[in-house]
Amino acid sequence: MSTRALSDVTVLEFSHTIMGPCAGLLLADLGARVIKIEPAPDGDKTRYLNGFASGFFATFNRNKESLAVNLKSPQGQAIIHRLVKEADVVVENYGPGTMRKLGCGYETFKSINPKLVYLALKGYLSGPMQNRPALDEVVQFQSGLAYMTGPVGRPLRAGASIIDILGAVFGVTGTLAALRETQTTGHGQKVSSALFETAAFLMAPHMAGGAATGETVPPMTARRGAWGIYDVFKLTNDDALFIGVTSDAQWQRFCREFNLESLFDDPRLATNPQRTSERSWLIPALNEYFIDLPYERVSAGCERADVSWSPVGQPEDLHQHEQLLGGKGLLNIALDSARQSVAEQVSLPGLPLEFNDNQRSHINTQPPQAGEHTQAILTSAGYSDQEIERLEADQVIIASRP
Repeated sequence: MSTRALSDVTVLEFSHTIMGPCAGLLLADLGARVIKIEPAPDGDKTRYLNGFASGFFATFNRNKESLAVNLKSPQGQAIIHRLVKEADVVVENYGPGTMRKLGCGYETFKSINPKLVYLALKGYLSGPMQNRPALDEVVQFQSGLAYMTGPVGRPLRAGASIIDILGAVFGVTGTLAALRETQTTGHGQKVSSALFETAAFLMAPHMAGGAATGETVPPMTARRGAWGIYDVFKLTNDDALFIGVTSDAQWQRFCREFNLESLFDDPRLATNPQRTSERSWLIPALNEYFIDLPYERVSAGCERADVSWSPVGQPEDLHQHEQLLGGKGLLNIALDSARQSVAEQVSLPGLPLEFNDNQRSHINTQPPQAGEHTQAILTSAGYSDQEIERLEADQVIIASRP
């Protein structure tokens, strides 16, 4: 089964917030054994974030084990050094130099396990800014993504942590390539992925477009688009619908469905490039037409005309979205129960992947409590019960017991 493709891979994950946990999640959902190394005694601080960030831990930490250990102590570092001997991958997204200060840097781990693949998720790759900290939002502004997202004069970050998540995807892609190479060479290596370079990669089409046209690229809200009909249209009862008509055949069906013969017969609108040039009056004309139509009529018409359309959705809508429900794309995830007497569950999207016979990612274990698997992990690593009790008494570890 492809969702168990990495079942022979053991990962030690040193991470917090989104980028590192997301990388670990991708590996875990594909079958790897992922041991989340959390700082003792309180665990990953992501567990205690407030506001919209209060869902981060539940989202990115399913299918993992938790080992809570104090890496500032020599005994804690010794535990990790023992575990890394049998690990295949390390994932970390701590600040620059932090892992080295904790005795867990790449060079140290490499001397212990030469086959190890070490994924470092940072703000910047090699260059003048490589030791500078960064955030998803920072690089969105730095790369031009915020400029492209907001209206003219009002740069805005994207409405999701897309750089953290895509940076994790690139990091895992590099990790899988490195694991494949290790099978051939017998040697591991360090792989790095970074926020800024990820954001810059997203800007490549805009960079190329500006070079091709010789013009400064405007924000998406003020762009001269590639398609004539590619907008949100207001309907009756304050409803709205995005409609995209991206070919001449679609334009013909669209006009026929909505009785827009006068537009279809207009020679100025015969081809998509012509319609794009006439957007200044075409879009207002369509807005005036659609404002008197109900949502049901327009959505059904777009469906019959076989053009792309969508209501203006909100995140809450996805819990009951027919596509996710029908395709088994939702997983029931326990919210972080550290602040709750009863662990509630929420339906969240699984990996956006499908393998043979419609296989999707699934839940093996819910997001762990801090130190939930410390006892079992140390026992399997050869520690005796007495040694584990001593480490716990010395506050080197937190070991939850059934």
